[in-house]
Amino acid sequence: MEFVGSASTQSCITQKRGRRVYGDDRDFKSKNLTAERRRREKLSNRLLTLRSLVPIITNMNKATIVEDAITYIEKLQMTVKVLSDQLLEMESSSEESERPRNDEINAAEEMKKHGIEEKVEVTNVDGCKLWIRIISEKKRSRITKFLEAMASHGFELSDTNVTTFKGATLISSCLNGVYSYKIEAEQVKELLQEIIKSI
Repeated sequence: MEFVGSASTQSCITQKRGRRVYGDDRDFKSKNLTAERRRREKLSNRLLTLRSLVPIITNMNKATIVEDAITYIEKLQMTVKVLSDQLLEMESSSEESERPRNDEINAAEEMKKHGIEEKVEVTNVDGCKLWIRIISEKKRSRITKFLEAMASHGFELSDTNVTTFKGATLISSCLNGVYSYKIEAEQVKELLQEIIKSI
């Protein structure tokens, strides 16, 4: 063993297998080593978390995990873009349908001008069949909504005729109960009036 420096420093140099070691190894461990070890552990934990969040990981090394995560995020961004575009289209089309069109406004005025009033007539043909005649204001997609409402109430329409004239729509049809029970004309008339008001 040899001593280097002055008496105040008194560092001890030992020879271990051909290399010089200054003092005891445990006394001079670098703070950077522990900080680096913590950083690597933190990075490993975060990569494990990332690996658990990404559904398709092709390989388990760090570079592949990051590449797969980037690909997955890009796919998600494309999906978000497509869905937001569809949402904007739906919102714009709903705004258009909420605003009455000029021909709908003109239809109401034309009906009033020619003295045509909304009317619902129901005539009993048979115990399970009724003949209906509806005069209503001409509106976009009103017939479709009417047919859907009738189907949802358990009625089937046959021999249906639809005519539009001077802003009015005339619907005449034979109405059958799907469950073949006896249908009361007055009840159906009230139901038809409610449906026409709601659409």
